[in-house]
Amino acid sequence: MMSEDGVKRAAAIMIALGEDVTSPVLAALDEEEVGELTKEIATTKVVSPDKMDEYIEDFYNMMLAKKFIAKGGLDYAKSVLVKSLGPERARKIIDRLTKMLEQSSGFDFLSKIDPKQLAKFIQTEHPQTIALILAHLDPSQAAESLAQLPDDLQSDITLRISNLQDISPSVVKTLARVLEERFESLSSYNVEVGGVKSVAEIFNRMDRVTSKSTLEKLEKEDPELVQAIRDMMFVFEDIKVLNDVALQEILKKADKKALTLALKGTDPDTQDRFFKNMSARAVDTMKEEMEYMGPIKLKEVEKAQHEIVAIVRELDEDGVISIGGGEEEEYV
Repeated sequence: MMSEDGVKRAAAIMIALGEDVTSPVLAALDEEEVGELTKEIATTKVVSPDKMDEYIEDFYNMMLAKKFIAKGGLDYAKSVLVKSLGPERARKIIDRLTKMLEQSSGFDFLSKIDPKQLAKFIQTEHPQTIALILAHLDPSQAAESLAQLPDDLQSDITLRISNLQDISPSVVKTLARVLEERFESLSSYNVEVGGVKSVAEIFNRMDRVTSKSTLEKLEKEDPELVQAIRDMMFVFEDIKVLNDVALQEILKKADKKALTLALKGTDPDTQDRFFKNMSARAVDTMKEEMEYMGPIKLKEVEKAQHEIVAIVRELDEDGVISIGGGEEEEYV
């Protein structure tokens, strides 16, 4: 569980980074962290520019300090930070970072990594090192990661885990630091908006499975917040409730290849709403292209649908169409 101040700072930074950056970050967090951050973002209306500058600068300095520690230890980091920031600010940053490191096993960053990717990342390490890493993971993640390793390694590592004795915390943290540094080497600024709208934008950019699952879990804690989020979310299938004028505006602006891909992966009702606003020849051409495409990865379909939704939102913001409801509007 993050501290209250940590949640507040993280939420503010995520608002500043924008939805496209924030959504994959949320998808990588555990359920408890997603719940804490989502509620904080939803209740954050405005962050003053001065406060946002403070949070972002503090975050940057913390990341800088971590790199200095990994490179030359705590004393080296203190020395560099004192020279660049002054003794008082350097002390505060080092104190916060030290407290975080003391509370962490050191391998926390590995908990966010997919077991297949983790297995690939660690399989070239010495078997004793792999055993030590897996022993510090959640049992479920350790089991899945172990299963992804070569067969000849699995029994050896299992035996080594069972025979592990007490290990010095400093050795564990040193190993964790080295691994994190190695992993990192492989691997629009807005302070005025937060609140439910910001959360809805984030969830719109998540893949459907993650979005649905996260909302369902959050709903158990705060059903009213989730309902408010859902009310402000707009997904590709919602286009079918828009009026014909809106559909025609979308068709004018949409990339034909992206639209074809987006429609290939949607329901017949949504397809029909578009087809009814296209010429018979255009419909036949699009249907032929859909058939010619063959099987398409879900991620590619969702990417195309997100592109079309972005166009819909742009048209809505410009006042060309309205997505506030599906009713036909009067034009004079």
